[in-house]
Amino acid sequence: MGTSNIFISHYGKDDVHVQSLKQRLKNVGYDVRNFSIDSTKHKDGRKPSDAVVARLLTMRLKWSSTFICLIGDKTHTRDWVDFEIGQAHKQGKRIIGIYKHGSKANVGVPEKLKKYASNIIGWNSVAKLGEMIEGKNFPAENPDSSVAPSFYNRTNKC
Repeated sequence: MGTSNIFISHYGKDDVHVQSLKQRLKNVGYDVRNFSIDSTKHKDGRKPSDAVVARLLTMRLKWSSTFICLIGDKTHTRDWVDFEIGQAHKQGKRIIGIYKHGSKANVGVPEKLKKYASNIIGWNSVAKLGEMIEGKNFPAENPDSSVAPSFYNRTNKC
């Protein structure tokens, strides 16, 4: 197992969970390089145009083999998360959802994630996440990591 290039889509205020997720993957033996925009990336205070952001996200997604969506209370309300999921699907990326630590059973899951994710798992399943990055599949899970019914029959069409 070498370094895996991933993209972790998330609501900006959930960044602390992104850092925790990367550390937890490292702790169970997975070396990951995250190409998404998070607190470890330089921010110079300027707000780029939506067109610039879209190009940057599309480029960073191309560099990634696996797309991970960190599912929190507000993730399903974020336009950029929706954009990222759509781009990941168009690029044929493996799409995985993971509920952030402390998520409740009624947390909203982005519609495109329901439609395109190969797996959605609970926070406590981080070892499974590493195996999913490598291509293994597991049953869908609830936020508490118990087995959940699938949202949709999976499709490869946009």
